[in-house]
Amino acid sequence: MYKRVTLTDTVEVPARELGSVTTDQIKRLLQDKLEGRMDSDVGSVVTVIEVHDIGEGVVLPERERHEGSVFYEAEFDAVTFDPAMQEVVDGTVVEVVEFGAFVGIGPVDGLLHVSQISDEYLSYDAENQQLASTESNRTLGVDDAVRARIVTKSIDERNPRDSKIGLTAKQPGLGKHGWLTEEHEARQQAAGDD
Repeated sequence: MYKRVTLTDTVEVPARELGSVTTDQIKRLLQDKLEGRMDSDVGSVVTVIEVHDIGEGVVLPERERHEGSVFYEAEFDAVTFDPAMQEVVDGTVVEVVEFGAFVGIGPVDGLLHVSQISDEYLSYDAENQQLASTESNRTLGVDDAVRARIVTKSIDERNPRDSKIGLTAKQPGLGKHGWLTEEHEARQQAAGDD
């Protein structure tokens, strides 16, 4: 999901900042340009960590509105977020709605549809911002920790916050962390009774 990658990109240094071009300055410009942006090859750029190399500056005459700016190609390391299909992720419920729960899994939220949470019927409790089962009295609400698997992924490169990630928690070992702990303790108890 999170990776450290080496990338190359070009940044524009405005004329007023050309006194001495430093790696810190290029790093800041790369951060401003790339952080939060989505790239189909590497995922979402979370942060630029370190600049390794800065190429020779180039002035582009067709860029009249940026008169005096110089463009530098830089090689740098960045941390990216690129969720993989079938990957198991831990996250926190950030919103509960009638049709499911949105789970924060890094810089994006995944949807845990109500049909993918449990085999039990879950009703929406708007007042308490939770989904509740009448069979087992289990609830899923905001700030609950959840383990789920990514089953669908549609990444929007222009607006990463509009990316859609579908999750499921209906397999063994997946679900609300509290439920997983209860299930583990029940298995331990059953094993001790044998």
